[in-house]
Amino acid sequence: MTKLISWNVNGIRAAIKKGLLEFIEKYNPDILCLQETKARPEQVELNLPQYPFKYWNWADKKGYSGTAIFSKIKPIEIIYDINIFKHDYEGRVITLEYENYNLVNVYTPNSKRELTRLPY
Repeated sequence: MTKLISWNVNGIRAAIKKGLLEFIEKYNPDILCLQETKARPEQVELNLPQYPFKYWNWADKKGYSGTAIFSKIKPIEIIYDINIFKHDYEGRVITLEYENYNLVNVYTPNSKRELTRLPY
């Protein structure tokens, strides 16, 4: 059985400072999905040799949204975004195809306090 963990980290660099690595060590998921990473991989000091398969999707806007998947299991296929231009610049979706399932890591947009982004 594959152990999956999904976590909205509200900034991966902040999460690392608050114990992300200790969490990973303690719970040892086979696949870890992160949302709201707010960084590109080159901006993060993250040594996870137990996860040979690392996939990042980041926003065009620096410090905004973003998703990542760290996996011990090699996927058959990796798909970024949803192939709709107006949605594919915020780094919100990564899909991994495995033999018996598809894993979709999604960071859903916030509608904002005034609900201005609700139609989106």
